[in-house]
Amino acid sequence: MADSYFTHLECSSGCGAGPFDPRGLHFLCPSCKLPMLARYDLTAARAWKRESLAGRAPNMWRYRELMPLLAGDAPVTLGEGFTPLIHATRLGASLGLDRLLIKDESLNPTNSFKARGLSAAISRAKALHAETVYLPTAGNAGNAAAAYASAAGMKCEVFIPRDAKQPFVDECRLYGANVTLIDGLITDAGRIATETAKPHGWYEVATFREVGRCEGKKTMGYELAEQLNWTLPDWIVYPTGGGTGMVGMWKAFAEMEAIGWLAAGQRPKMVTVQPEGCQPIVSALERGEQTAGTWQNAHSVADGLRVPRAIADFLILKTIRESDGTAVSVTDTQLVDDMKTMGRLEGVSASPEGGASLSALRQLIADGRIKKHETIVLFNTGGALKYLDLLR
Repeated sequence: MADSYFTHLECSSGCGAGPFDPRGLHFLCPSCKLPMLARYDLTAARAWKRESLAGRAPNMWRYRELMPLLAGDAPVTLGEGFTPLIHATRLGASLGLDRLLIKDESLNPTNSFKARGLSAAISRAKALHAETVYLPTAGNAGNAAAAYASAAGMKCEVFIPRDAKQPFVDECRLYGANVTLIDGLITDAGRIATETAKPHGWYEVATFREVGRCEGKKTMGYELAEQLNWTLPDWIVYPTGGGTGMVGMWKAFAEMEAIGWLAAGQRPKMVTVQPEGCQPIVSALERGEQTAGTWQNAHSVADGLRVPRAIADFLILKTIRESDGTAVSVTDTQLVDDMKTMGRLEGVSASPEGGASLSALRQLIADGRIKKHETIVLFNTGGALKYLDLLR
């Protein structure tokens, strides 16, 4: 069995460029400027049996054969992944559901699912001999990037909107990152970050600007399958900003089918959740469009969902449609109330984004889309501690 089946990068748009050498410094597709994805020899990977996972460390690198590292590359890890999948019996009963599960990503290092993507991205950056990484962030991704860069012995430059909550800024600095505060939204931070980084040759670890962020997030799909004894739920309800988790999990399901770990035809319906003040994917799906464009005057207390434009919007929309899923918007009042509900009924420390997933579930039940007997997984993507001001 190979140490890694990672073979190449390819453009996600199907423009025909590539394939690209996995040892090269590749970011967006040089032809169409859209995201690239990591690809593997899935035929050879059929020799890798899921039984081999027994006894491996309970973190996301238990799936390293289908991660973007080559033989001899060492992951930069803080123990991320293999987070609890909680049977939310009290919350489920309150909603009339038999099998409601919460995938609690707040128990990752740095308190959010961003640990997965940044562990993979910075592992790849280190393997490619980068010295300084940079990214724009709404908060949690910056915290994770700073922590993993520190663990890797690398420098980290974080560009964050000036109105971000102070705990996010303080935690970046805790790990030794240099923080630049930006007037505007994460899109403005991204523009200024790129302008600043270019003359220095820094390595970009922004969402979908390199392959690691998506590959780290796809491990949530592998874990769900393993934790559910190699079955998948009927529904996944997922708060979506940049969309690496939506796209990554759908990629994971395809990979597991290709290598024989899952039977074909059992993938879940994928639900994107966005706040009413920033819902480009919801709006594009309603209009029947293939891309979402930029949402004007984006606002929400859920900082991670205040993403006016996702560069991989076409991949998010494709995932929703291929899965026969949907996209739902919720109000800030609803998502804050449901942060409290998840805490009160299940003892889960839910971020606003996690609260949004519960608010969306309520709508799906009211609309008759979700049935009592179905298995539903809500994603709580981070913890409440950096958002305590919202609970007062």
